[in-house]
Amino acid sequence: MRKAAVPARCCGLLSVVMIAVCMTASYAADIESIPADLVVPEVTDGPPAPGKRVRVVNEEFAGTQIHHLLYLPTDWEPGKSYPVIVEYAGNKYRTSLGTVEGSSLGYGITGGEGAIWVCMPFVDQAKGVNATNWWGNVDATVAYCISTVHGICEQYGGDSSKVFIAGFSRGAIACNYIGLHNDEIASLWCGFICHSHYDGVRQWNYAGSDRTSAAQRLARLGDRPQFISHESSVDATRDYLKGAAPQGKFTFVSLPFADHTDTWVLREIPERTTLREWFWNVAGREHSKTE
Repeated sequence: MRKAAVPARCCGLLSVVMIAVCMTASYAADIESIPADLVVPEVTDGPPAPGKRVRVVNEEFAGTQIHHLLYLPTDWEPGKSYPVIVEYAGNKYRTSLGTVEGSSLGYGITGGEGAIWVCMPFVDQAKGVNATNWWGNVDATVAYCISTVHGICEQYGGDSSKVFIAGFSRGAIACNYIGLHNDEIASLWCGFICHSHYDGVRQWNYAGSDRTSAAQRLARLGDRPQFISHESSVDATRDYLKGAAPQGKFTFVSLPFADHTDTWVLREIPERTTLREWFWNVAGREHSKTE
């Protein structure tokens, strides 16, 4: 697989890094035809341990099916501090399962080492399940995230100053829709990773998807950085943010395939290298051994 340098440039008044990656013969039109060099660990029950991805039910949701997944990196040790990636899944759609179990971004970013990875649910309190489409109960989803992040930082050495929110499709929208819902949850994050879709770019069939509401959430972002990627082209999001947040710290990456999937991070492609470098730079640490 090629290892090409990726050019960057500023775009007018935007505080933006625009990364242009050209389609070359080394890419297939279908990302799934490129062999994966990473396989997301199977979900197990039992206590958290290094290298294991375990199902966790918070005490207040005992007796329900509402749960999150916790992955401690292979190099995890008690008493040490680690960045945390909080990930939200896409809707149940085509190849997307819409579940915490179906998420890939956090594992692809880290290769399983150096950071704690949490797959967070959209909480449907009425049914006692993780919602596989849209938000469940927004306030419950926000509250679950806040309490779970605090618990992971206290119990497992998550660095509260290095917590990222990430998501694919519905989850990419959730980075702002859930992650910037109010001042309390907005204060958790040091960086945002949004793959395929973005809050405010288009209107969906749920309350608050309009641009006026999205602008109120975006105002809570401040000067924190966002990594924004999309299959084929990221132009729609870039153009939206030129007007919505002209001083924002955005890194845009267009992926050279049309697949609506987060599994590109499980493949050794230059865009994954770019994402990993962005992540470790924001985390303020040396790059992990994943490249």
